[in-house]
Amino acid sequence: METKPPLPPFTPETAAQKVRMAEDAWNSRDPDRVAMVYTEDTRWRNRGEFPVGREAVRAFLQRKWAKELDYRLIKELWATSGNRIAVRFAYEWHDDSGHWFRSYGNENWEFNEFGLMQRRYASINDLPIEEGERLFRWPLGRRPDDHPGLSELGL
Repeated sequence: METKPPLPPFTPETAAQKVRMAEDAWNSRDPDRVAMVYTEDTRWRNRGEFPVGREAVRAFLQRKWAKELDYRLIKELWATSGNRIAVRFAYEWHDDSGHWFRSYGNENWEFNEFGLMQRRYASINDLPIEEGERLFRWPLGRRPDDHPGLSELGL
């Protein structure tokens, strides 16, 4: 079985590392790369969608990033215990009409012993913003290490 370190049980340090790795993967906007960190039978709740299985997650992500353009995400560790991690996040994106949004949310993650995510439960709210209100302006891809996180941005 393939492993995705760091492995549970998580410490605050290894959980923060796992969160940053997830942020980096999602900021790649590569559904194939992102889907590989989930178990074959992963179970999700994401807004009103409930994908089950890695292939359903891959299809979900393809639809997501076709709609949410110029997507930039910041995740932050909220809590961890054993094989679970709680995360808060915000991301900015625009639709095909040029309307910008900042989406805020919380995720609860559960991992198997190999470090693959077997459950992901996300609650997300969208806030329309003006282009001038954007805070996530780094070039598409990985957030630079010197870019402020959510707490530093007051989000």
